[in-house]
Amino acid sequence: MAIPRAHMSSSLRSVLFVIPVFDDWEAAGLLLYDLGTVARREGWRAEVLLVDDGSTEPWEVDLGPPPEGIARLDVLELRRNVGHQRAIAVGLAWAHEHREADAVVVMDGDGEDRPESVPGLLAKVPEAGHRAVVFAKRARRSESLLFRLMYHAFRVFHRVFTGRRVEVGNFSAMSWGALDRLMGLPEMGHHYAAAVEKARIPMLKVPTPRGRRLRGRGKMDFVALVRHGLAAMSVWGEEIGARLLVGSAGLVLAALAGVVALLGAAWHRGEGAPVAALLGAGLLAVVALNGLLLSVVFSFLVLRARTDQAFLPLRDYAHYARRCVQVERSGAGEGHIGASAG
Repeated sequence: MAIPRAHMSSSLRSVLFVIPVFDDWEAAGLLLYDLGTVARREGWRAEVLLVDDGSTEPWEVDLGPPPEGIARLDVLELRRNVGHQRAIAVGLAWAHEHREADAVVVMDGDGEDRPESVPGLLAKVPEAGHRAVVFAKRARRSESLLFRLMYHAFRVFHRVFTGRRVEVGNFSAMSWGALDRLMGLPEMGHHYAAAVEKARIPMLKVPTPRGRRLRGRGKMDFVALVRHGLAAMSVWGEEIGARLLVGSAGLVLAALAGVVALLGAAWHRGEGAPVAALLGAGLLAVVALNGLLLSVVFSFLVLRARTDQAFLPLRDYAHYARRCVQVERSGAGEGHIGASAG
């Protein structure tokens, strides 16, 4: 049973951080120290939920005790690797049922989402209330030139097929009431930010520079970027299908008009139907047939997008969560694993 929620106060005192991690435990440990420093300075009661997305490396090796400023540290172990976006959805749903706070912050665990930027996001949460989610809008990126070029190409591709700009990632903050609104979004399992926008939940955007990884190398190569882009676009499957349906229908009409124009021009000159006109008309007829087939396929894609609700965070999160372990401080200052939480 969900824990009763208190109303969000005008002054945020308790903050819950939900951070998905896959084998990046050393970087996550460094991030926790930075978060603790910011939390002490801001006077928050900070709790952290690290979502272990089926890591191949044991988190107990590199993850130390909670640093000063972190009031509670939990590791939610998933049964298998489900991907970054679904790990966020599962972590948020688990937190919704087993924790409470004035505000929730979603961020990556490698340090590229800077703890120093969190106060700027949380400052907008009272303004957003239960109505909106506050997202970090990237003011600049710190990756290589090649990655930036690939990312720019993805943004152009995304804009053409969905009609929407890509401006935000996972880094965000929200009130507990706003979190409650996200629990019924099936698209959360594919892409967190796109799901919020698809549900027409208002998004406040705060310009925020991107940091650098604290340790290790990033796992976002070209293939991973393509997969991530497809996941984001899958949320807009209905819109993409509708756009492609209109485009393919236009292609059919244009091809048929071309056939009629070629044959009409040939007969108008009184030359009968020359071979070139017949060949051109035949090619356009093939184009028209292919466009018709594409229209049928895209129609089914649109219909499927309207009925595909296989994953609901609040209903299904427990199928993915194996256990949640609290990392505690011992008397000697060393960390140890407490009993399973939640």
